[in-house]
Amino acid sequence: MGPSKIEKQRVFAMSGQFQLLKTDDGIHDLKTVINAEAISVGTSSDWSVRMQRMHGGLSEGVDVIWLDNGCSKLAILPTRGMGIWKADVAGLPLQWKSPVQRPVNPAFIDANRRGGIGWLDGFNELLCRCGMGWNGAPGTDTIKDADGNVVFEQFLPVHGQVANLPAHDVSVEVTDDGRITVTGIVDEASVFGGHLRLTSKLTTWIDSNSFEIEDTVQNLASSKAEVEMLYHCNVGRPFLEGDSKVHIAATEVAPRDARAVEGLADWETYLEPEVGYAEQVYFSKAIADTAGRSLAVLQNSAADKAVSLRFDTNTLPYLVVWKNTQAEADGYCTGLEPATGFPNLRSVEREYGRVLNLDPEECVTFQFALSVAATTEETAALVSEVRQLQNTQPRNTHPQPKVEWGG
Repeated sequence: MGPSKIEKQRVFAMSGQFQLLKTDDGIHDLKTVINAEAISVGTSSDWSVRMQRMHGGLSEGVDVIWLDNGCSKLAILPTRGMGIWKADVAGLPLQWKSPVQRPVNPAFIDANRRGGIGWLDGFNELLCRCGMGWNGAPGTDTIKDADGNVVFEQFLPVHGQVANLPAHDVSVEVTDDGRITVTGIVDEASVFGGHLRLTSKLTTWIDSNSFEIEDTVQNLASSKAEVEMLYHCNVGRPFLEGDSKVHIAATEVAPRDARAVEGLADWETYLEPEVGYAEQVYFSKAIADTAGRSLAVLQNSAADKAVSLRFDTNTLPYLVVWKNTQAEADGYCTGLEPATGFPNLRSVEREYGRVLNLDPEECVTFQFALSVAATTEETAALVSEVRQLQNTQPRNTHPQPKVEWGG
């Protein structure tokens, strides 16, 4: 007979590996606190990882993994596709204040509500995945054969399913060099609907002001599968305020629609909260450095603090900037969104070759990192880095929506 569940947990602890949740083995660990008392690593004892289950209201049954590396505090949501509810980095809140004030259990989400935008009923995270099978605006996806005949039609609600799919396997690994990794596995599967698996790894280090995401999506079905991914990285105050600026390196920038055209002259600058403000969205093709990564920076008006986003352009070649400076009560926010394409209906993205196709067992990996600069000097260095990257290639700013980008 093998070791009991309790004995297994002890073995994990001795090796620096901890299983917090595993549906198949009946593991749902709300007791273990992973810290310097459980495993001695790094130079600081002021770090910990633990899982909590929320109770009451629409948060009933939502699991939260609280990860504190001594500098950064993250609230990870296994129940919501391994999204990140909020964070605090170097004493600065990294989050936004949505009208949806607490994490919502996916059991309470009706994706088809309000014409297919019910997804928004749970939208309040710092990091929210949009995918895996599709993302973008709601509508009827039409698949045609080589002769242009319609062979299949399906209504797709906004931004896909993954943010409302719970992980069934969550583990934590802490290594001797102070690296902390939280891994979660999420399946998007249906009879006659394919089977995609997300293996998400969030990595940070003791006393670090940054964290990295590495997501691998695998096709576990017997036939080809379509994949789209967009990462909503959403930020509010204190980084977002009147005269905050976004700095990106891009070969092309285009307004999404006529509303975005209205603000094109100063699209990189933000407004104070405005009652009735209608969102403005800008699409871009990213410039990569020699390592294949691009950089986007949101700085506050005083340029003494910033959020930076580095993303791998090999699989996330595009960046969407979502400006949503509506009233505070309605969700004052901006989104920096690396993506495989643009948030259009999948039919549009398929037409222009931006939908990924995975063979059986094939994988695709998406990588990006978020960090916080808390001083004028650190902020200036990030902005300078973006400008240097932009100087390697000219930028074409389109005066109108680009047809090939869904405009």
